[in-house]
Amino acid sequence: MTIVIGLTGGIASGKSTADAFFHKKKIPVIDSDRIAHELLNIDHAGYKVVVTEFGCNILNSDKSINRAKLGQIVFSDKQQLEKLNAITHPLILKEIQAKITRYKKLGELIVVLDAPLLFESKARNLCDCSILIALPESEQIKRLMVRDNLTEKDAIARINSQMSLAQKAKLADYVILNTSTIKVLETKLDKLISKIIKESEYGMS
Repeated sequence: MTIVIGLTGGIASGKSTADAFFHKKKIPVIDSDRIAHELLNIDHAGYKVVVTEFGCNILNSDKSINRAKLGQIVFSDKQQLEKLNAITHPLILKEIQAKITRYKKLGELIVVLDAPLLFESKARNLCDCSILIALPESEQIKRLMVRDNLTEKDAIARINSQMSLAQKAKLADYVILNTSTIKVLETKLDKLISKIIKESEYGMS
């Protein structure tokens, strides 16, 4: 049996650090952001639809999508974000399902699905349980400003484009606070994964 764990959190909450830990533990990670990124490449399914909907002004000179321009449009207008999500989410979910199926056939004990929009989309339905990486919003804003070189206003707009961490905490099966060092986060994740495996074994007995 393969346990599919949905990993989520706010922007700059520490999911990438968690992913790095899972990679070190040889646990496969399905990165929904990477899938979404690839879907907007010229030779992929979402490209033509997105360009049709948002116009050629989002294109670079080589016809590739200027992701910064597209981001400015959708993160400043909720309706535009919903339009983009309506296009990309079904395509992303289809690819996620294909990857989960492949890992199950390989007999992996655990597969992690890293999905920032785990609860906003239908991705949670593909998982056996969910983990939320959380931290105070003030710290989240600071980290995002540094990571993406954003103004405070732009950082807040990006954070507000997603479901709040407080709302996600109510939906998540497990919540890990990432307010200390990487080592502390890794220790928390290690203990939680062991707990999930034991609970799964108990449920099967």
